[in-house]
Amino acid sequence: MNTTDFGPELTTNEDRTYRGSRFAEVRDAIFANPYYGKVWPGPGDESIPRAEVTNRSVFAGILPFGKPFFFGQAARRTVDAHGDLRWGADRKGFRRLLHPNGICLTGLWEITEKTTYSGYFARGSEALIVGRYSTCCTETRRGHSRSLSLVGKLFPTTDEEHKEPLPTANFITQQDFGGDYTDYINDAETRNAPDTSFWRRGSGIPILLLTGIVLMRADKEATIRQLHEIAELGKPADLPGRAPKFMRLVVDADQPRIEGEELDFRDEILAQIYDPGDPTPRRTLTFHIEVTDEGWVRGAQIVVRRTFKNWQRIGKITFDKAVASVNGDRVIHFHHALWRDKRDDPETTVRVNERRVD
Repeated sequence: MNTTDFGPELTTNEDRTYRGSRFAEVRDAIFANPYYGKVWPGPGDESIPRAEVTNRSVFAGILPFGKPFFFGQAARRTVDAHGDLRWGADRKGFRRLLHPNGICLTGLWEITEKTTYSGYFARGSEALIVGRYSTCCTETRRGHSRSLSLVGKLFPTTDEEHKEPLPTANFITQQDFGGDYTDYINDAETRNAPDTSFWRRGSGIPILLLTGIVLMRADKEATIRQLHEIAELGKPADLPGRAPKFMRLVVDADQPRIEGEELDFRDEILAQIYDPGDPTPRRTLTFHIEVTDEGWVRGAQIVVRRTFKNWQRIGKITFDKAVASVNGDRVIHFHHALWRDKRDDPETTVRVNERRVD
C-alpha cells in the first residue's frame, strides 16, 4: 500500500482559512479531468477506475507509533474543515478512505412546498448544488451488496457565475451502512439517518466497526448527520433556525431505468443524463426531497433499525450535468455538520475549535 497517495487527510491551515467559494470554481474543478476524456463513451468504459477499500488501508497507522492514523485524521477533518476544494500542496487532493469511487453532479435545489423550517428548507428557496454520488466501499456494480450515497453542497444563489465567494451548506445521505442489494438507483432511498446491517459487509466488518468508533470519537453520533447547516444558510442572523430531523432523497418515478448486467452505478448515472459519445446533456436526473421529524431507532452502532412516520415531500433536486473525474474523487470536499445535542441550538455543539467539549 502506497500511503503517500493519501494526501492531506488531516485538517490543514488551508482548511482553516476557508471563507466560502464560487460555484464556477468548484464546477470547473470537477469537470477538468474526466477519466474518459472529453466524452463518455458509454457503459463498460474501463477508463473509470475502481479503487479498493481494504482493512489494510483503513487501519493504516492505528498503532501508537510509526505512521499517522489516516482514518482518524480524516474523521476529524470532515467535521472541522469547511473547504469545498482541498487541493493540498501537490495539487493532487486526497484519497477518500471509505468512498473513493464516485461521480459528481451539478444542478438546482428547490423547495416548492410550505414548510415550518428555515433557511434553504423554506418554501421558495432555490440554490445551486454540487452533489457526489458514491458507494461504500469497493463495490460499484449492481448485483452486489453496496451502500449508495448522495452528498451535496448548496450555494445560496442561482447565478452560476457569481463573483464573490459564498459559504456553502452540506448534507450527507446514504443507504444502509452495511450495504444493500438495490440494483437500480431508481429504487435506492438515501437518508441522513440510515440503518446499519453489519453482516452484509462480509470481510469489511472490521472497517464498519472501526468507522463507528472513530466517528463517535471525532464528533458524537456515527449513524446520523444533522441538517442544521441548510436550515441556517441564508437566514436572518437575528432569527432562530429550524431544521428537520430526518431527510430522504428518492429518484423521481419518471426517470428511465438503465439496463445492464453488473452495471457500474457511475455509468448508470451518466446514462440518465447523456447519450454515449455525445457531450451535450440530453436529460436530467431528479431526486425528491422528503423530510419528517418523526422517527424512532432500535439497536445501536452495528445493528440499527429506524422507523419513520409522516414523510413530507417538500421539493426536488434536478441534476443536469455529471462527470466521473479525478478531481471529483480526490479534490472536492463535503463537510459533515458538527453534532448538536439540540439540533437548532448552536450552543449545544459538542465539538468546538477542533476538539470535543462534552
